[in-house]
Amino acid sequence: MPAKDRKAALLADLKRAILTTELRPGEDLDEVAICARFGLSRTPVREVFRDLDGLGFLDLRENRGPRVAELSHTTLRDFFLAAPMIYGAVLRLAARNATTPQIAALKLAQEDFRAALREGNPVERTLANNRFHEITGEMACNTYLLPSFQRLLIDHARIGMTFFRPQTNDMAANLSEASAQHDEIIAAIEAGDEARAAQLAEDHWNLSRHQIELFVMPTALDVPMGSFSRSSPA
Repeated sequence: MPAKDRKAALLADLKRAILTTELRPGEDLDEVAICARFGLSRTPVREVFRDLDGLGFLDLRENRGPRVAELSHTTLRDFFLAAPMIYGAVLRLAARNATTPQIAALKLAQEDFRAALREGNPVERTLANNRFHEITGEMACNTYLLPSFQRLLIDHARIGMTFFRPQTNDMAANLSEASAQHDEIIAAIEAGDEARAAQLAEDHWNLSRHQIELFVMPTALDVPMGSFSRSSPA
């Protein structure tokens, strides 16, 4: 495999591992082992690290190796405060700016999400859901908003993988509702209905927030999350 393809494979592999928490928040990366595994020298591997740092997947530290971006009490607090505002702005702009090819891509991503739900595969469900929302960010096409949205999606995926396990009928029903909301989001974007898209963003966030709060903070957002640490899953 050409070095360019091995580099692309490394980028995709690290993204997947971080989104699905195979690589845990705050975990150090072994640069030497990664070079050996992908048959790459340190220069292209470090280029991938820089790309992932810029996207919010990794933290690069001077004179120390890279590590996976942390999830902390502060991260979660900021996440819960910013998510509804960012999701709403993204879907409103998506309804305004979406192109026909992007809408087609969004529909394909939704098919992947449905397939993952049928198979009961939490990893593929997380990745398909992430891709669905990534496409809405591409539709929004806003230089200032997109970096924040990308970081939000990374942490949303990791929080979901850490805390959300559909072990009850109610949780399974919520996944079906999330899929139905995806369909409504597609319809609103396709119709160019900004107000409807923004309302669906709020509804979709509230559905997700409720399930995460059951594990992170069982009573309310204002309750301290004293038992949560950056690297220990529930």
